[in-house]
Amino acid sequence: MSVTFPRGFWAAGAAAGIKPSGASDVSLVIAQEPLPTAAVFTQNGAAAAPVRLSRRHMEISGGAIRGVTLNSGCANAATGELGDQAAVDMAAAVAREVGCEVSEVLVCSTGPIGPQLPMHKILPAMQLLVARAGSSQSAGREAAAGLMTTDTFIKEAAVSGPGGFRVGGMAKGAAMIRPSMATMLAVITTDAIASAQRLRGVLSRAVEETFNSINIDGCESTNDTVILMASGLSGIQPSPGELTKGVRKVCARLARDIVADAEDCTRVVTIQVSGAPDDGSARRMGMAIADSDLVRCSFYGGDPNWGRLVAALGACGEPMDASRIDITYQGTPVARGGTHTGVDLSTIEPLLVGDFEVEVVVGEGPGTARILTSDLTPGYVIFNGEPS
Repeated sequence: MSVTFPRGFWAAGAAAGIKPSGASDVSLVIAQEPLPTAAVFTQNGAAAAPVRLSRRHMEISGGAIRGVTLNSGCANAATGELGDQAAVDMAAAVAREVGCEVSEVLVCSTGPIGPQLPMHKILPAMQLLVARAGSSQSAGREAAAGLMTTDTFIKEAAVSGPGGFRVGGMAKGAAMIRPSMATMLAVITTDAIASAQRLRGVLSRAVEETFNSINIDGCESTNDTVILMASGLSGIQPSPGELTKGVRKVCARLARDIVADAEDCTRVVTIQVSGAPDDGSARRMGMAIADSDLVRCSFYGGDPNWGRLVAALGACGEPMDASRIDITYQGTPVARGGTHTGVDLSTIEPLLVGDFEVEVVVGEGPGTARILTSDLTPGYVIFNGEPS
């Protein structure tokens, strides 16, 4: 179940011919009227044309959005004026078909940076997407398939909240994952009643705890976008906490799928940080650990090399006392007060097969964070050393 699980949303996916393989590469999510919408975008200084356009459309429309069109196989980033016009033309093509303002359509793209979009293929596909858009589960799945680049499986999630309101979502992502807002592309829908202002707060909190807390390769994308739309057709107006919980659950499931699908990874590692001055500090500490190639290489080898974690923490710039660091691998303490507990590390290695968890306590503060990352594998290096 995906973006069509909540009432009031239609979706479609198709193959426009952007990808040489002929796989699905364009998607659409639409509603019958402009809906309250929130969005977060990459903070990358080289943001792609569709990101810049969607930012403007959110401002012009006041967060009242009719639909989102997406493509994979080409990021439309670093494409100059031609790329800017291509993003406008994609939005305009959808707007003509559904009868709305161009500013009520958001645009997302993903794929290799640099190439121009083949608009002679994409524009006819926009008409096809509107014509075939449906509210079925299969329609949502087709839309999710159209987002995939190096993804090996479709990423969808859905939950029901108190009273019966629904939240659904789709995402793509398997590399160039290191957030500075969110990471990858995602569209989240809900049939709860909520204003655009409320959605902004909900999305910001949910993203910070999910997409902003995953890391695959330390690389922030030019195209990262997460969009949340609310149809209100459930007739239910949940509290901000209830709505945030539902959106967070969907985002968390999609975020974990992204890490689990990291290119040639063999495991997902959960880093639990506690004792920091505040949650933001804890998240930055956890991301510093996940940013370390040395740490992630040790994850690949199933090596409880806790000293690498200490070094990463010490270099992250957050206030800390190394003599108060405690580290536990899969339930076994390896460091207390910044020094080795004396445990035979070779006895822990058999516990680090497949996914595992590392707990890091940095003091007695209230700040906590949960970071998901993957191991750094030879396969990842080989895969990304080849032409894209």
